[in-house]
Amino acid sequence: MSDHVYRLSEIVGSSPTSVDEAIRNAITKAAETVRNIEWFETKEIRGQVVDGGVAYFQVTLKIGFRVE
Repeated sequence: MSDHVYRLSEIVGSSPTSVDEAIRNAITKAAETVRNIEWFETKEIRGQVVDGGVAYFQVTLKIGFRVE
């Protein structure tokens, strides 16, 4: 393994469908402007409840991207 240096950034993804989709939405959007994303860590999961049911999922992630 090479000696890589990583920078961390915290982002939040959301979805009305699932936690998985919220994570994927966050990574996909971040990848539009951040190069070399190599890993993520889920920090927090929240949701909105409306009329006794889950209406929205929100996930806070740390992403690690390799510094060039």
